[in-house]
Amino acid sequence: MIVLDEQLLGRNLEESISAWYPGSVCFITDLRPDTIIKDDAIPMLLRQQSQPTFVTINERDFWRKVEIDNNFCIVCFAFPDHRAWEIASSLRTILQHPEFNTKAKRMGRVLRVTDSSVAYYSVERREILEIIL
Repeated sequence: MIVLDEQLLGRNLEESISAWYPGSVCFITDLRPDTIIKDDAIPMLLRQQSQPTFVTINERDFWRKVEIDNNFCIVCFAFPDHRAWEIASSLRTILQHPEFNTKAKRMGRVLRVTDSSVAYYSVERREILEIIL
């Protein structure tokens, strides 16, 4: 399951991702409809799902700040808002990388994606590792 941050609503990313991702794709607002979801509530909502990968463009509020858990993965894109349309293809590239190509490998990690690299840390290893794309 890929869960998109509400900031990505209205950009057709769910359709672009659904075209290649075999699992379900939804928005965080679908997990708790008709309510305002603050950033600090997102980990709790993700824990209630089966191994979701949460995707956000709001890296400043999640990278090195979120409470990480072995039951979910967070992918933070360090892109300006006007480049949000690039997320679907970049996410596909990342999820095909041998380091992240299965749910089991992604769970418990927080990733920060830039144009040229993916930095990440995990529940087990708080040290930041980097992969050059």
